[in-house]
Amino acid sequence: MINIIGLGPGSKDSLTIGTIEVLKSNKPIFLRTEIHPTIKYLKDMGINFETYDYCYDEYDSFDEVYLNIAKDLIEKHRELGDLVYGVPGHPLVAEKSVSLLVEMCKKEGIQYKIHTAVSFVDVMMETLNIDPVGGLKIVDAFDMDNQIIDTRVGTIITQVYDNMIASEVKFNLSKFYDDEKEIIFVRAAGVEDIESIRKIPLYQLDWQEDIDYLTSIYIPKDEAGQYFDFYHLTSILETLRGENGCPWDREQTHESIKNGLVEECYEVIEAINNKDDDNLVEELGDVLLHVVFHGTIGKEEGYFSEHDIIRGICEKMIYRHPHVFKNEVNTTSEKVVEDWEVLKKKEKGYTSITDSMNNIAKSLPSTIRAAKVQKKAAKVGFDWDSIEPAFDKVIEELNEIKEVYKNAEVSRILEEVGDLLFSAINVARFLNIDGEEALNTTISKFIERFSYIEKYAIDNGVELSNMTLAEMDELWNESKKNQ
Repeated sequence: MINIIGLGPGSKDSLTIGTIEVLKSNKPIFLRTEIHPTIKYLKDMGINFETYDYCYDEYDSFDEVYLNIAKDLIEKHRELGDLVYGVPGHPLVAEKSVSLLVEMCKKEGIQYKIHTAVSFVDVMMETLNIDPVGGLKIVDAFDMDNQIIDTRVGTIITQVYDNMIASEVKFNLSKFYDDEKEIIFVRAAGVEDIESIRKIPLYQLDWQEDIDYLTSIYIPKDEAGQYFDFYHLTSILETLRGENGCPWDREQTHESIKNGLVEECYEVIEAINNKDDDNLVEELGDVLLHVVFHGTIGKEEGYFSEHDIIRGICEKMIYRHPHVFKNEVNTTSEKVVEDWEVLKKKEKGYTSITDSMNNIAKSLPSTIRAAKVQKKAAKVGFDWDSIEPAFDKVIEELNEIKEVYKNAEVSRILEEVGDLLFSAINVARFLNIDGEEALNTTISKFIERFSYIEKYAIDNGVELSNMTLAEMDELWNESKKNQ
């Protein structure tokens, strides 16, 4: 039997009667560390023990320390039989060595017993007058990178051992809070004479001079609703769609707002082109709003929710990146693109290239859709070897328009114009030019040159409609030279 006990948060008054009886049972006692306020009391009681403090010097990481402590305890049990392993606080609260030891005991068929203890959380709740029913999250400072802070509940961050760790904690919290966010610094909670509790702004966390192994911090929940996250957005949409919400929002359907999503995506592209980060943040927010809006409608109708959207894209990204998530061999970006298409084909159930072409969204701008279709055909060899035949095809299609535009039906002319545009996009593809971007650049250039003509007309009191084409063309060429 391995008896696993907790030495409480630091005060001898926090030791349970059961723990003291185990300590007095004359079984071999091993403590994770001697650096704990309760140790002096154990020594005064004449209790003998060994510690694993030497492991902290022998190994490079805490993970290695805890793993080797657990392994050694299993070996000690084989040699000595029943023994006691003691850790600060409660054995099951932020105690990696215990979780590893329990796992090994189960694997080896060794009996173990975890004895009731007082954790630092109990003392924190008492000291700070926290009711966990209102929501409480406990985070290990060493695991901050894997945690998402929920601003709507109070958060305790434990094991803030030194200023370097405090600096990392501050950095991670700054993703959710501003620098002035008031937090509570807690050292030695519940330990008489050395307890220190004070409110400080977040940016001063790693400035504190008394940070040590007894340090934790508490971030009160955001009562004022000042700090927002994804779930605040979903809550806002549900309120707007609710019985007492906004009449306009309540009337919307997937169909009624679908074009808005396209518009917002283009505004994101506009912000990127303008290198305007502030506007980019705003426009990405508008796109996210539309995603959540559709998720809210889907949830109301009982078909899907924002959680299904997130789950779906997470599963897709993991499935399509086996070289990352399944530890497959390193690969190149070109190979990644090839594998992506293969996986997509399998995932979608495509049985032909035509299937994949037909499933390119028809709502895409036609220049983008054309380029995507051409690329899929090129991948299986249906493409010219050089750009020259692509040039010739443009000329050929232009001549066909010249042949039919006077006498042919509108449908025939439409077809030939489409062929010309498709051929022009093919030339752009050969030149690695984005056709959509190229056309938008030309549109902007046209507007700028036309603006020159219009400004001239206004400055000279002339109506544009009264100017001749020759006069406009002359001004156009002046504008072209100025550009």
